[in-house]
Amino acid sequence: MTARAADRARYDRATAAYDAPLALVDLAAFDANAADLVRRANGKPIRVASKSVRCRALLERVLARDGFQGIMSFTLAESLWLARSGFEDVLLAYPSADRAGYAELAADPKLAATVTVMVDDVAQLDLIDASRAGGREVVRVCLELDTSLRLLGGRVRVGARRSPLHSPARLAELARSVARRPGFALVGLMGYEGHVAGVGDALAGRPVRSRAIRVMQAAARRELAERRGAAVRAVRAVAPGLEFVNGGGTGSVQHTAAEDAVTEIAAGSGLYVPRLFDNYTSFTGRPAALFALPVVRRPGVGAVTVLGGGYPASGAAGPDRLPVPYLPEGLRYDPQEGAGEVQTPLLGSPADDLLIGDKVWFRHAKAGELCERFDVLHLVEGDTVTATVPTYRGEGHTFL
Repeated sequence: MTARAADRARYDRATAAYDAPLALVDLAAFDANAADLVRRANGKPIRVASKSVRCRALLERVLARDGFQGIMSFTLAESLWLARSGFEDVLLAYPSADRAGYAELAADPKLAATVTVMVDDVAQLDLIDASRAGGREVVRVCLELDTSLRLLGGRVRVGARRSPLHSPARLAELARSVARRPGFALVGLMGYEGHVAGVGDALAGRPVRSRAIRVMQAAARRELAERRGAAVRAVRAVAPGLEFVNGGGTGSVQHTAAEDAVTEIAAGSGLYVPRLFDNYTSFTGRPAALFALPVVRRPGVGAVTVLGGGYPASGAAGPDRLPVPYLPEGLRYDPQEGAGEVQTPLLGSPADDLLIGDKVWFRHAKAGELCERFDVLHLVEGDTVTATVPTYRGEGHTFL
C-alpha cells in the first residue's frame, strides 16, 4: 500500500460516520508543517496569516507553539473580531475603507492597543480620521513596501500590484506624514514578495519555465534585500521606535529570514499545504487540509460523478486554480465539464472500484479559501476524528 493509499484508508475510517461533503485537517501533517516553517525561519518569529487558516481553533493551536507570534489578518472587521476574541498583536495586512470599523478601533483602548492597520497613502490616514466619530485612541500604523522587481527602467514589473511605495525615499516621506499627524503611531513596516513566496519554481513538465522562475527569483531576492534594508533605515530615521519589520511568505521563509532588516516572517498556507505549494525546490510540505465529496452516480466504465466540487481559487483563471482529485490516486476531470457547480464527473480506472456513497478526497488550490465552503473542519489524529471545530463561516463570519 502506498503512503497516499494508507492516508485514504485512514481518512475513510476516521470519517465513516460523517456524510460528505466534508472537510478535514490531519493534525499530524498540520503540526509537521508548522515545525518545518519554524525550522526555516531560523529563530525569527512567524506571524500567522489568518486568511490561510480561517479557523480560530487552528489559529490558537499554531500560536501555542514556540516560534509563532501574532496574526496577520485580512479585513478590519476580522481584525476587531479576533482582538475581541482574545488574540493579541493583530496586523491588518491590507488597507481598509471600513469606516464603522475604524470608529470602533478609535473608541476602544483594547482594540487600539491590539490591532495595527496598513497604510500606503495619506488619503488612507484622512479616511481613518474622518471615521473616528469622536474616538480618541491612537491608531497603530504599518507602512507597506512595494516589493516588485522593476527592470528596464521600470518598463517591466515582476510582482503583485500592491503598495505604491517602492523607494526608501517614498516610504520615509509617508513615515514623516504619520509622525506629524496626531492620533497615529508608526509601529511597523511590511513587504510581501509574492513573486518569490507565492510562485513555485519547480513546475512539473516545464523545466525551462522553472529555470526562468528560479533565475528571476534569485535576482528579485538580491534586489529586495538591498532595497528593504535601505527602506528600514530610512523609516527608522523617522520612527526610531519601529517595533517590527515583516516580510516573506510560505515559499520564501528561509530567504526572507536571512535578511538582517527583517524581524518577523509571515506564513499561513504552509500549514495546510494546498496544491499550489507542491512546486517548490525550497521545501516540501505535507497536505494537511482536504475535502471529501460523495460518489452519487456511476455513469459508465471508468467514470463516477461526485456531488459539488466547483470550488475554484482566486487569482488568474486557469486549471491550476481548480481543486485536484487526490484520493484515490488516478482520477481526473472530464475536460468537457471540469469541476461542476453541483456535480463533477471524474474519469480514470479507479472509478470502477468506487461505489455510491464512497468518498473522493480533494485538495484545494489555495489554503484558507477552502473554509469558505465548509462550516466545520474535522480534526483527524491517526484514524480518528478527535474534534470538530467551526471555520469562520461556521461562526457566522464571511469577511470576504
